[in-house]
Amino acid sequence: MKGQKQSRTDAIEKRIAAITHVLQQLINEGERVSTMVSGHHQILKQLPGYEDAINELKKKVAEKPSEGEEAKSDGKTSK
Repeated sequence: MKGQKQSRTDAIEKRIAAITHVLQQLINEGERVSTMVSGHHQILKQLPGYEDAINELKKKVAEKPSEGEEAKSDGKTSK
């Protein structure tokens, strides 16, 4: 019986190690994407017309009503 428990424990430890490895890869990829987006943003800010484009987008967002659903506060949990 002890051998079965040990092999099950070993299998669980291997699964946890595999999950940990995958999560670390996802974290690393997220950091790479964040760095890349930041770099692109810095480049875009140097382009001519950047400020004008940002101001125009701000105006459009201010004029346009929200596209999300209205929140209902009846106290019930939605399904």
